[in-house]
Formats: sequence, C-alpha cells, structure tokens
Amino acid sequence: MLFVTNRFPKGSIRSKKGRKFVFDLNNNAPSNSVFFCRRNDDGSVTEVGGLNFLSELKASHYRQMLLYVHGFSNLPDDVFAAAGEFQQLCNLKKDKEVLVIPIIWPCDNDLGIVKDYWDDQKSADHSAPAFSRALCHFLKWRESNLNDPATDPCLKRINMLAHSMGNRVLRQTLYEWDKYDLPDGVPLIFRNTFLVAADIENESIHRNERGRLICDASRNVVVYYASDDLALRSSKAANLKNKIASRRLGHSGPENMDLTPKNVYVVDCDDVNNAYDLKGHSYFRSGRKKGQPGLVFEHIFSCIESGRVFPEDEKRRSTIIREK
Repeated sequence: MLFVTNRFPKGSIRSKKGRKFVFDLNNNAPSNSVFFCRRNDDGSVTEVGGLNFLSELKASHYRQMLLYVHGFSNLPDDVFAAAGEFQQLCNLKKDKEVLVIPIIWPCDNDLGIVKDYWDDQKSADHSAPAFSRALCHFLKWRESNLNDPATDPCLKRINMLAHSMGNRVLRQTLYEWDKYDLPDGVPLIFRNTFLVAADIENESIHRNERGRLICDASRNVVVYYASDDLALRSSKAANLKNKIASRRLGHSGPENMDLTPKNVYVVDCDDVNNAYDLKGHSYFRSGRKKGQPGLVFEHIFSCIESGRVFPEDEKRRSTIIREK
C-alpha cells in the first residue's frame, strides 16, 4: 500500500529512497517534511521517494485514485487497517477501479508528547505545510517532461475522502497551498471530495469561508453527516471548553446550503450510522457485517464510478440514506 506521511521516522528525517522507514510513535509532533512510502505485505515500510511514488501510481492498473485523510486519535496501524478495509470493499465492487492512498498525519493515541483532542487540532493545522508541499510536488511532476504528458498522459482521476478531523487537515492544506504557492487560486484536481463526519465548523464551506477552497478544487463535494455521531458530540464539548461554539459539519451538514457553492451535496446518514459503527462515526466503510459494503460506502463508490452525485436529477442536492 502506497501512502504519504509527515510523521517523524526514527533516525534521520532526510529522505532516502529504499531505506526502511520506521515510525517514531513517541514523537507525534508534525514534521515539515513529507515522506512517500510503501507498506509491504509483511507490515514493514519502505521509503520510495516522490518521483517513484507518482510514477508507480501512473503505471498502476487502477483507473482512479482515492486519497484518504484519517481522523484524530489514529496511529499508523489504525489507518492502514481502515484504508485496507476500504480497499477490499472497492475491490469487491469492481476490481482495479479504485486505489486507496492513505495520508497519515501525526495525531495522538495515548502515546507521544501530545495528549489531547485540542492538540490534535493544532497538529492537523501544522501538518498543512508538509502536505501543501506534496501538492506542489505533484503539479511540478505533472507539468514536467518526467511525466511526458504529450505522448503518455496520465488519465487517472483523483478523488479525496477526509474523515473526522482529517477535514481540518484538508481545509488547512488547501489554504496554505493557495496562500503561499499558487498565483491564481487552487486548480480543479479532485473529481469527488467526500467530507465524512467532518470535525470542522458547519459554516466552513460557505463561499466566504476558508473551506470554500475544497469546493474550488473539486468537481463534486459530498458532505455525509449524522446528528447522533457520538464522537462529534465529544468534539463539540471539547470546543465549547475552549470557547468555540459551533455545530460540527459532520453533525448537521452545512449551516446554510444557500451560502455554499453549487457543487456541494449533502447526505443524511442518521438512520444507519449507529448500526454500522458503535459510536456512529466511522460509518463509511462496512455495513452491519464487516467486509460487506454499507449503504454509505455504496453511495461513495457510485459517485466515484460515475462522477455524479445524483445522476437521476441534476438539480438535486440532498438525500437521506435508509436501509430498506
């Protein structure tokens, strides 16, 4: 499994192709460096380097890519397990259609020097420079003769899925990228962006807010939310403690749909989220039975495959997922 991370490795932070990469789990501070790696079948990790990483993705037999940004309180093995489950579900639906690529940022799970939810938010924000650098690396590669777009164009579509606090990572990454590296705004690079159980303020993707860049970078933006998401209830309590009073996007959907760009769609998952996950938070993979796709996954995969959220009604912008 190929992945990108800004977690510190043990030993030198200088990139070296082919070296064994071991996460320093006692250091969960965000690095300004970004590492392009592969997790091998035996669980070991090898650093492959940015050029090899992009070239391997281009040469893969998969038709589309799905970048997966995980939520808070996840160690690397937790992320690999979640991404692996999503990959298996994709393969079950259609072989060689979607390749899942985790983006691993340094949140805490009772290890390391940072120990609470509030500092995970800081880590999410401070991870943005590293991942915006990765996006710059991608644009440079895409426009260089190393990619040779004239004779061998890369036709793979790129999709993005951000879960929980991973939405904060995505929002801040695009903001930093736009502010420091792009003269004319963010490019349209994502076919679909899925904001699942988003742990950001529910006005974040309004036109005048920072998260609008997510919409600018995407053909479709699909928000999945559930009002009884227990993990987001804890998130709201933590933010109130720190004097931030706002509903979370993953609880209620956008504050005002009239203020969101036209490419934003919302999906109410309230009827299935607790049936799929005890906390009602990680409901976008398996359904009632692990290894079998849930209805939320089915909707996500349909969007990826078709490039349209509601192909039967081009004017529709919302739906409710219910089991029959």
